[in-house]
Amino acid sequence: MSDKTETDRSESTGTGADPVPVTIYTREDCDLCVVARETVERVAADLAVDVDLETVDVDADRELAEEYGERVPYVFVDGTPAFKYEVDERELRLKLLAAS
Repeated sequence: MSDKTETDRSESTGTGADPVPVTIYTREDCDLCVVARETVERVAADLAVDVDLETVDVDADRELAEEYGERVPYVFVDGTPAFKYEVDERELRLKLLAAS
């Protein structure tokens, strides 16, 4: 089985603080997943908050596919479930600032 987990550490802003872990459960051809990732990247850059962004393709793991099904994107911020389907920018700002 291939590993479809992708980690992107390019979101570093050089603030020196530990990056906030953000995980997006996704699948191929998911437009909402693309928007969720773009929103996380944009908001983190606007706030100058380092994020350790990981995307996980739920279809690469049978258990994840069963757990999440079509309910993607599912976004965790700092290990806590934060958003399903759409990322609310205002709420994301608050969560990133609280975790940084």
